[in-house]
Amino acid sequence: MNIDFKSAKQELLKLKEEYETRIAKIEEHIQNPQDDLNEHWEDQAIAYRQNDMRKNLMVEAQQSLNYVNNALSRIEDGSYGECEVCAEPIEPQRLQALPYATLCMQHAE
Repeated sequence: MNIDFKSAKQELLKLKEEYETRIAKIEEHIQNPQDDLNEHWEDQAIAYRQNDMRKNLMVEAQQSLNYVNNALSRIEDGSYGECEVCAEPIEPQRLQALPYATLCMQHAE
């Protein structure tokens, strides 16, 4: 299998920037809520629920950023594109769809 490591790295760096931006925006919303919590209790409940949702989105973005950083490390150490289970090449279409994939299709199921 021929992996275009340069293109893969560029795609991963783009994803990394996207996740870092997303995390920063979510952190900003959590630290500086737009809602005035001194109003009605219904508004407070909505604001708390939105804050919980933001925290969940931040955890998801941080996890995705971790996957991207790990994939960038695998490019550097030469193991990018190899299944962690069987060491066989990961299908190119899988890497195109999920550039930080660590498992081939067979082991991902």
